[in-house]
Amino acid sequence: MRFGVVIFPGSNCDKDLIEALEHHTGGSVVTLWHQDKDLKSCDFIFLPGGFSYGDYLRSGAIAAKSAIMESVIAFAHKGGYVMGICNGFQILCETGLLPGALLRNTNMRFTCSNVHLKAVNTTLPLLKAFDSSHSYSIPIAHGEGRFYADEATLKHMEENGQVLFRYCNAAGEETHDANPNGSLNNIAGVCNAGKNVFGMMPHPERAAFEHLFNTDGVPLFEGLRGMFPR
Repeated sequence: MRFGVVIFPGSNCDKDLIEALEHHTGGSVVTLWHQDKDLKSCDFIFLPGGFSYGDYLRSGAIAAKSAIMESVIAFAHKGGYVMGICNGFQILCETGLLPGALLRNTNMRFTCSNVHLKAVNTTLPLLKAFDSSHSYSIPIAHGEGRFYADEATLKHMEENGQVLFRYCNAAGEETHDANPNGSLNNIAGVCNAGKNVFGMMPHPERAAFEHLFNTDGVPLFEGLRGMFPR
């Protein structure tokens, strides 16, 4: 398997993601520069976290218009796998590859902390290594992470199994207090209707090694490994 990690001006989680992909999936990883259009025959494209273009205008809005995204959009429309984490999730919503939008946190502040998640649709190959009855501690770091969609879109997403993760407490309860940004239905991650484009606000790559004192993000990378058996 061959993963591509897109690097924009302002990306700052690309190296963390590359290390986690290489260590936990056994696949090869190449970097893709935002000004290029060649996806280098990758099987799965990642858009990492950070502050692409300084988050000017609106988080992800400028990056969504970059040259590489023309190729990423075409790749996704052909069924290719794409995933955005944090700023990457914002970019995918800006392109329309994912439904909804990421709005300003309800507390109007940048929030950096560990939160708890539960995997929702574990029938998806990407999430098969997660236990839906267990809560996972994964860090967040964002100012615009509040997932929003109109009522009809949200209803369709829920019925179609497009919710990947929800914020919860340590006991796995989806409470108001466990929601760090005011996301509708405590949504922390979603996919598109075709289930080949994924986005999540929390950072599994920051919870993937013993030396980080947290390995709760490892199941995501185990799921990736299972999607591309050798």
